[in-house]
Amino acid sequence: MISCDGDRCTLQGPVNIGNVVAVLEQGRRVLTAPHIAVDLGGLTEVDSTTVSLLLEWRREAQRGNRKIEYINLPDNLKSLAALYGVSELLGEV
Repeated sequence: MISCDGDRCTLQGPVNIGNVVAVLEQGRRVLTAPHIAVDLGGLTEVDSTTVSLLLEWRREAQRGNRKIEYINLPDNLKSLAALYGVSELLGEV
């Protein structure tokens, strides 16, 4: 699901209610750099749990004085973030 090269990671495949807990834990293990960019362009399926996941990773980064940014959000994820009013929190304005 998550592959990293230095301070840039890619999240690929589906992230939904069926696997979000596993993805959350994997992210906790690998998203540890002081500043990290997570490319979401490879997501194939998202739901509301995907939005929650990204918000939790952001909260964890803030608690650890780290910065996380999300790039290449797919349109369906942008739509969900807008629906829930959290676009700015995911880096979409």
